[in-house]
Amino acid sequence: MTVDERFPREFRETREEVEVGTRSPIVTGPVSDWATDFSHMEPEWAADPYPIQDDLRQRCPIAHTDRFGGGWLPTRYEDVAAVAYDTERFTSRSIIMSNFRPPASIAPIGGAPPISSDPPFHHDARKLLLPAFTKTAVAKQEAATRAFCHSLIDGFAGQEIVDAAAEYAQHIPMRVIADMLGFPPEDGPQFAEFVESTLEGINLPPDERIARMGKLFDYLLAQVHDHLDNPREDLTTYLINAELYGQKLEPSHVVGSMVLLLIAGIDTTWSAIGASLWHLARTPADLARLVASPSLLPTAMEEFLRAYAPVTMARLVKEDMSWHGVDMKADDWILLSFPAANRDSAQFEHASDVVIDRAVNRHAAFGLGIHRCVGSHLARMELRVALEVWLERIPSFSLADPAAVKWSTGQIRGPRALPLRIG
Repeated sequence: MTVDERFPREFRETREEVEVGTRSPIVTGPVSDWATDFSHMEPEWAADPYPIQDDLRQRCPIAHTDRFGGGWLPTRYEDVAAVAYDTERFTSRSIIMSNFRPPASIAPIGGAPPISSDPPFHHDARKLLLPAFTKTAVAKQEAATRAFCHSLIDGFAGQEIVDAAAEYAQHIPMRVIADMLGFPPEDGPQFAEFVESTLEGINLPPDERIARMGKLFDYLLAQVHDHLDNPREDLTTYLINAELYGQKLEPSHVVGSMVLLLIAGIDTTWSAIGASLWHLARTPADLARLVASPSLLPTAMEEFLRAYAPVTMARLVKEDMSWHGVDMKADDWILLSFPAANRDSAQFEHASDVVIDRAVNRHAAFGLGIHRCVGSHLARMELRVALEVWLERIPSFSLADPAAVKWSTGQIRGPRALPLRIG
């Protein structure tokens, strides 16, 4: 089989989905009542969602919206967990809540396996990726990650004000994932564009969104062709050669998994790094304590993940049903807000406080159920190393202008602009 026979240049998962999927109008603008009209794309949600979630948890724990064709937002830990573990009534075939619903026919594989996959296929697709993300495999990345963090700080040494999001946090996972996939390290700026288009561009007109996604698939297909012509030991070559049920992976599976690793493996981690630095910049006591006691960092890091969990996932309702007192319709969205679950006082003592020496911390930052993040060991390593190097090199810093901090909108929340004053 030739390269073009297995990976045709005209392949576009997004184009295929647009032709056979369904779309509903996206309604944006001010929210009238978060209990009946929520929208995770509004600026007040991006700036500070926690008071909104706390209010909903008290008066309407499962909020509803007619936006995006209809959806639900559970805010209690027990409800979020119940959905996450229930693969019989909720499907993962689309995990980004938008005006587009891919057809039921793409299940159980979905567009970005295994995160978009349902059982029983999910188990086998996930198993393929596990060897690349074990603690042993991740440990091999640590030295290079640490050296890269130092090089980033070398690059802005002497600056009085540094944008810790744009000049530090976002570059770390981009370099790590590029190395794992065997992509050119200088392509990092393109990765940031792909992340924004995929996760924050859901309000774009359909034609523009399709065009942007087309650029992502063009890039990935070019990388696939290069790896087919020049095989090497990396994750892309592994996926190309991997077999499932005695056959090579379908092109859509290979490229879909690459999309998952490129998008989810980057934005989530840079958001966690940025949020942790934001907290330390505005909490001098915690900063001083970590600088004085570096051994506390692993515990503090878990608390940052709990308190500022970056990830919210989506599910779709499979069939009309009554669930926990609300009437859900087939293809209604469910937003699994792991950040809201992590702030539930029924699950965590002093849930709204950031306690960097919290002893018991079974947070849901990496998800719950069968889709718990396959890359959690990698993300933890990157977060730990990024903070260790920063605190070693820059033990004193503060927010240069709190009003200038900008947070991303959508289902991954983290600082996009984080100007810090050094010293």
